[in-house]
Amino acid sequence: MKEIRIHARAGQGAITTASILGYAYFSKGQYPYAFPHFGAARMGAPMNAFVRIDDKPVRLRSQVYNPDYLIVVAATLMRGFDCYVGFKDDGTAIVNEREGFEIPKPKGKQKLFIVPANKISTEIMGKTLLGNTVLLGAYAAATGELKLEDMIKAISERFGDKGKAIVDFNVEAIKKGYEFIKNATRSSQ
Repeated sequence: MKEIRIHARAGQGAITTASILGYAYFSKGQYPYAFPHFGAARMGAPMNAFVRIDDKPVRLRSQVYNPDYLIVVAATLMRGFDCYVGFKDDGTAIVNEREGFEIPKPKGKQKLFIVPANKISTEIMGKTLLGNTVLLGAYAAATGELKLEDMIKAISERFGDKGKAIVDFNVEAIKKGYEFIKNATRSSQ
């Protein structure tokens, strides 16, 4: 079983992010289980979303305490909270860049990918938007768990009823996040 923990603030699309990941894995023939966890139900409050994936139905219903993968939508959460707690030794973290904020490094063999997701999202749409779909593309490229096509299919399924413009924006965001990681890994070799 693989486990993903998403750290965000309420209103940043963490539940949608988990749902899209779950659908992408489901369309590959795996069994995902995606669910949120939040305290105070107010905009901006810290919250988590989780995804578990397995080749057989997932019965475990607790929070994810030892994730294989982390997606941090709001890097500022790392200021007062250890997002790496329980993070597996060989895990991969994808963190949304925050200007002026130094992102703590993980330990040991853990991989960290810092992605300017909000900036990329804003460049695509021309206004400040959430970078969660950019982070999904980065996740696919950084982990190798999903193909770009899996993510595009999941985006089309999730946002298809919202209109072509929304689907196109999110597909472009997924592609840009994917390309960002691919280019970063090429340049570091």
